[in-house]
Amino acid sequence: MSTEAAARAFFASPRFAVVGASSNPSKFGHKIFSWYLAHNIPATPINPTAATISALNKEHPAVPRVSALPHPKDTSISVITPPAATLQVLKEARELGVPAVWLQPGSFDDAVLAFAREEGAFRAVVAGDGGRGHEGWCVLVDGERAMKGAGKL
Repeated sequence: MSTEAAARAFFASPRFAVVGASSNPSKFGHKIFSWYLAHNIPATPINPTAATISALNKEHPAVPRVSALPHPKDTSISVITPPAATLQVLKEARELGVPAVWLQPGSFDDAVLAFAREEGAFRAVVAGDGGRGHEGWCVLVDGERAMKGAGKL
């Protein structure tokens, strides 16, 4: 599956979550989470150390890990964590049947990509070179086009 097709498949899910969501506006975990909210996409923030995430002038209840999501099999997740943490997130997500992942730039290395792209791991993986940005596929740059392709915009 091409990465553009994977991005469309990612947005075909009925639910979304952001692993690494942050209340700090200077962090990409905040920018990514806020992007979902600004596009009227309800997203669950995932942060192991925060009970809530502040974004767009509101507090949003957070969950500590992927396994705390109420419907992981219906939830695509964006990941904004360092590669070592991302690998653990993906292992948990795969066990739970998460259908699609979007690995934001900086969240992966070769080992993470190899695991994510193993046969049967996920229906769709968005990551790596390409997209319209200079750092690879990022929901901040490529998300709207993918949403349009999935019929959500």
